[in-house]
Amino acid sequence: MSNQISPLAGKPAPDSILVNIPRLMTAYFTGKPDPKIPAQRVSFGTSGHRGSSLSNSFNEHHILAISQAICLYRAKAGITGPLFIGIDTHALSEAALASALEVFAANKVEVMIDQDGGYTPTPVISHAILTYNHGRTTDLADGVVITPSHNPPEDGGFKYNPPNGGPADTDVTTWIQNRANDFLEARMEGVHRIAYEQALKSPHIHKYDYITPYVADLENVVDMAAIREAGVKIGIDPLGGAAVHYWKPIIERYGINATVVSEEVDPTFRFMTADWDGKIRMDCSSPYAMARLIDMRDKFDVAFANDTDADRHGIVTRTAGLMNPNHYLSAAIAYLFEHRAGWSKDAGVGITLVSSAMIERVAGMLGRKFVEMPVGFKWFVEGLSNGSLGFCGEESAGASFLRKDAGAWSTDKDGIILGLLAAEITAKTRLNPSQIYAQLTEKLGTPFYARIDVAANPEQKALLKKVTAEQLDYLKELGGQPVRAKLTKAPGNDVAFGGIKITAQDGWFAVRPSGTENVYKIYAESFISADHLKQIQLEAQQVVSTLFEKAKA
Repeated sequence: MSNQISPLAGKPAPDSILVNIPRLMTAYFTGKPDPKIPAQRVSFGTSGHRGSSLSNSFNEHHILAISQAICLYRAKAGITGPLFIGIDTHALSEAALASALEVFAANKVEVMIDQDGGYTPTPVISHAILTYNHGRTTDLADGVVITPSHNPPEDGGFKYNPPNGGPADTDVTTWIQNRANDFLEARMEGVHRIAYEQALKSPHIHKYDYITPYVADLENVVDMAAIREAGVKIGIDPLGGAAVHYWKPIIERYGINATVVSEEVDPTFRFMTADWDGKIRMDCSSPYAMARLIDMRDKFDVAFANDTDADRHGIVTRTAGLMNPNHYLSAAIAYLFEHRAGWSKDAGVGITLVSSAMIERVAGMLGRKFVEMPVGFKWFVEGLSNGSLGFCGEESAGASFLRKDAGAWSTDKDGIILGLLAAEITAKTRLNPSQIYAQLTEKLGTPFYARIDVAANPEQKALLKKVTAEQLDYLKELGGQPVRAKLTKAPGNDVAFGGIKITAQDGWFAVRPSGTENVYKIYAESFISADHLKQIQLEAQQVVSTLFEKAKA
């Protein structure tokens, strides 16, 4: 039932699994997607369009089509300000930037590119959009981040952030996706582009300093002075990602005692240790991918890493190694709401509904409202924008929080501030975040939490996406306790989340199909024991098996 761990997991990546970069780049420029094949169409998931040129799911035509669709969307929505664009360190990101600039320049969109041709983290784009739009009602800015997040080196990704600075909502991404697929079907007719050299010389492409304003503003969201004065020893591993050139300016500006353990950038990511399945993945929540930093934990008071676009965080402490993301979110929330006097007493906690119930208990202890949303950070944009949510997080190690004065810092996930927050917690409390979490478990109980992936075909995934609470009328108990709720919609906004969640007093499980792989995910938790968690997982599998059998019949 559980994920099969590869013998390569946690070991340095052997040459045999490295991607062939020349082949990858050739496929980007020569591959032509067939819109009749669903896997080769433009498809915006929770974080934009993703794919690989090797499977004809991310290449030049996709990016030209999406970029033209974004130009049309901007015209329709009356967005006339600059478009902030950034790339991560995946090989396909550089090529996709060139394709996008050819289209944006031809459509006379004012585009801000990094002044040094460098990399720009997702949160920096969000921060730039919000900073530019602050106090404006017209000529608003928006942005694009070219990244497949922590996905393998052969992947590419392209996501759009509207003027609210966060990930675009479904109505926007569906509109862009449909227009882009129209262009693919029309063999690119209607796509305006000019040559790349011409685009770079165009008056519409502007060089922009992304690093300085973001770094200068950090002291307004994290207590950088406290980190400096306490002399907290910090280790930082950018995992060869987009934050790589941000740490030196941060360390120099604030005089903090931090060491960047590697500044290496390599499109094969050969310096990584393989993830659980033997693939290279820059997943800072995976103990296998994070082996290098975990091995160094004794050298630092606290250490952290970010994924390739720096929207996720992985926190390593001397006492506990790599923290489970749910544990760190719990500790961060407990700390922030006690140490941010400028936040409203009404500011709540926003979380995805597959996160640990420990977070709900922490919010209850703090007397803060608790809002459970579907998976996807776009659901938190409004709460962070208007200050009604002080902290928003996902169980997959993505989060953001308000400035000290309760204004919005970023409406996308920011792994940089979450890493620095771990240092602030250590400076102000003299305890690392693992020790803070241990104190919380003494007060609120110890949860046992796990996620497992189970193989499923497309028909089974479609079935799970449409499951109703009525189909589970027969289910009265979970782990030996009465069922409290059967949810198919998130309590925070009453939006269907494409799956089911069953809760009891001391445990719960949720099942939802993956958007990108042929698996479904079972999230489960028990506040009783590891054995009780296993019992809940088995019952979850039985529920799914029953659904599949009834569908067959």
